[in-house]
Amino acid sequence: MLLLQFSTSHYCRKARLALGYKKIAYQVENLTPGLHILKLKPITGLTTVPVLLPQQEGEPEAIADSTHIFQYLETYQNDPPLILPNTTQQTEAWLLEDWLDESIGTATRFVYYHFRAGEGKSIDPSLFSQLVINVVRRQYKITPANVKLASDRLKTAMNVLSSWQKQPYLVSDRLSVADLAAAALLSPLALIPDYRQTYPWLFERIAAIHEICGEKLPPGL
Repeated sequence: MLLLQFSTSHYCRKARLALGYKKIAYQVENLTPGLHILKLKPITGLTTVPVLLPQQEGEPEAIADSTHIFQYLETYQNDPPLILPNTTQQTEAWLLEDWLDESIGTATRFVYYHFRAGEGKSIDPSLFSQLVINVVRRQYKITPANVKLASDRLKTAMNVLSSWQKQPYLVSDRLSVADLAAAALLSPLALIPDYRQTYPWLFERIAAIHEICGEKLPPGL
């Protein structure tokens, strides 16, 4: 299998966690932002990563979107399972995964790139790094006003996910799609000191889930 990705994308990290959890051998191809469209559009009709290419006879040519990759991997290899046996709990896990994917992952992006353009510039002050950061900020229209809204969303997220302080998994007594989504989509916050200091339990869980999945820890951890 081949995973088409941006190396720094937290949505691509989400797909890697699932592949690692299921112990499926795969390779990655890191695409160049902007030029990636030329490769992805003919394959998926979309312009976003991650995209998984099974590269096997009888399998789909390409699976786009991290959530669809979760669903595909469960049909491709259901052991170890990502789907909980209790239907009600699995519904809760999918709801959390969708909320994290559609809302909190975006909020993380806004807060993270705002930080990297300001207080966090020293992490990598190189011209290329700052150029990429400014391109992302323009692309997503990241402004102080919507960063404030994103910060408020992340505060809500910490309250919703606070059960991680007392139990290893968000739903039920085993890992689910909700845990993988949270561990990946909140991981960029590890480089922001305020979050590390205020929510140490969050990063303990993120590190633990990366260990379970055999995935390299995100920067800052």
